[in-house]
Amino acid sequence: MRVSNEWQSYECIDAGNGEKLERWGNVIFRRPDPQAMWPVKYTDVWKKVDGFYHRSSKGGGYWDFKTKLPDYWVINYKDLAFKVSPTNFKHTGLFPEQATNWDFMMDKIRGANRPIKVLNLFAYTGGATMACAKAGATEVVHVDASKGMNAWAKENMHLSKLDDCKIRFIVDDCLKFVEREARRGHKYDAIVMDPPSYGRGPNGEMWKFEQNLDNLIKACLNILSDKPLFFLINAYTTGISSTVLYNILKTTIEPLYNGKIDAGEVGLPITNNNLILPCGIYGRWQCD
Repeated sequence: MRVSNEWQSYECIDAGNGEKLERWGNVIFRRPDPQAMWPVKYTDVWKKVDGFYHRSSKGGGYWDFKTKLPDYWVINYKDLAFKVSPTNFKHTGLFPEQATNWDFMMDKIRGANRPIKVLNLFAYTGGATMACAKAGATEVVHVDASKGMNAWAKENMHLSKLDDCKIRFIVDDCLKFVEREARRGHKYDAIVMDPPSYGRGPNGEMWKFEQNLDNLIKACLNILSDKPLFFLINAYTTGISSTVLYNILKTTIEPLYNGKIDAGEVGLPITNNNLILPCGIYGRWQCD
């Protein structure tokens, strides 16, 4: 398991009974987490929260704010800065467990000693985009179907002081964009993707992880450069194991390029009990 354990302004304080208690800067949130299936004692720390997201029996849920919070605030990971704001879908605009992958990408780009062009698919608010740009990527292309997420990512670019970097923000269906890039003859040295279980493109295109991932990866192979640096897949889809991602990379990328494959879980350390909260899976290929 890859654990994101270098945060200062984020902390998973406790977790269990299907919930997690987190610190985002100076703000404490209590949110559902289906992976936290073990028992936990609700000590007083669980009561001192600024916001509590309640699940609804009809699906979805709602925030119960105990403190009047600003519309957003900023937290830092090393020399990156991100806007945090609670959304109607319980999210905050950032997945802190991905920091371990940001570190991996930054190390690879900094050690490449050559220009690196990166494609970030299903890019959300741009954690990976900012990490790659900060590490010195010559260009990062950020693709997400949501205009709102692209706008949020641009705010993160400003906060991280990356305005002088070449970052292109694209609102598009990821598969269609990759296919057009292949027709245009554009190539990328590194590709990272964070595909959802289900989703829709800006024109109603349907995405389903199990049905569409294979086609997307095959399309991505057509736009990899002759000397690719890395290919990284994140996933949160229930029922898909990291071995699936390993096998996909083993049968698609490995026959074409010399390198090594690594797959497993990503997680966050839990302060109060020294356990690890599992937060999804990854699979990554990197050049030798």
